[in-house]
Amino acid sequence: MKTQIMCEIWRGSYLESVHSGTAVICDKNGEISHQWGDPSALILPRSSAKMLQALPLIISGAEEKFSIGEDLLALACASHNAAEIHISRVLGWLSHLELDESDLRCGPQPPKDPHIKNQMRKKGQSPCQIHNNCSGKHAGFLSVARHLNAGPEYTDPNHPVQLMVMDVFQELTQNKVDGIVIDGCSAPNPAMPLSSLAQSMAWFSTAHNRNDRLSKAALKLRNAMVNYPELVAGEGRACTSLMKACDKKAILKTGAEGVFVAILPELEKGIALKVADGGTRASECAIASLLIQLGVLSPNHPTALAYTNSPILNWRKIETGVMKASKSFSIC
Repeated sequence: MKTQIMCEIWRGSYLESVHSGTAVICDKNGEISHQWGDPSALILPRSSAKMLQALPLIISGAEEKFSIGEDLLALACASHNAAEIHISRVLGWLSHLELDESDLRCGPQPPKDPHIKNQMRKKGQSPCQIHNNCSGKHAGFLSVARHLNAGPEYTDPNHPVQLMVMDVFQELTQNKVDGIVIDGCSAPNPAMPLSSLAQSMAWFSTAHNRNDRLSKAALKLRNAMVNYPELVAGEGRACTSLMKACDKKAILKTGAEGVFVAILPELEKGIALKVADGGTRASECAIASLLIQLGVLSPNHPTALAYTNSPILNWRKIETGVMKASKSFSIC
């Protein structure tokens, strides 16, 4: 796979490490305007594709039937920290569906939120499926399953819910789904060219220009994520921090193994990138760098600096190096 250096780690005057990867920016027509590395390289979108997976929640009619609010739509697209604002909403959502934690199929996961983690430790509680970072997405799947009167095993690739999801993937990425893996939360995840993922983000970015059912659903998800950035990830997370810091609207979503996507409605562009070694620190640095170069994020904003020019401190809080975006990772 042809890659491009995106992120550099400097210790003093020595280039200690580099992170390479591939990235694609697509315009409003889905055409590639900028690329780094091989845009045709097959990748697994992982959680960066949750917006696509959430579309059936709306187009199936489940959102309307169960009166699912905008905050829950954001949570359906989230990889959350399992803070109180996340888990209380998932519990309420399941209760509204007359379901409970045992109906989820995402598996238990320790919460990332330090307050909830410490609270549970003091009480001797074990993590459950509510704490899984994908529990919002799975509550969305369950909503569709209930609406369709389908069976409980909604993560099965042949379940009606997942068949709807794969239809969406194929339509929006214009790519035949012929390679499916099982994600960390047990939901199917299709392989696709990185360029196809970027094209789907560009499609989302222009949803306000169209009036079809799928585009209207995309616009609802876009607005939900913009209006509830803290539900998309949480305190201290790049998705939330960068969305709040941007001067122009930006819908951002990370995925495991170094994937990051951006939907830029005001520019009518979509971005997808993948770091070859799966490094999260590099994917966060790379997406922030592109947002700065596109004029969506101020280069001097503290959040921008935290991801693109971040000092490395040792245990005595002495600055020993810096992590920064590579100069060669440039739109110019």
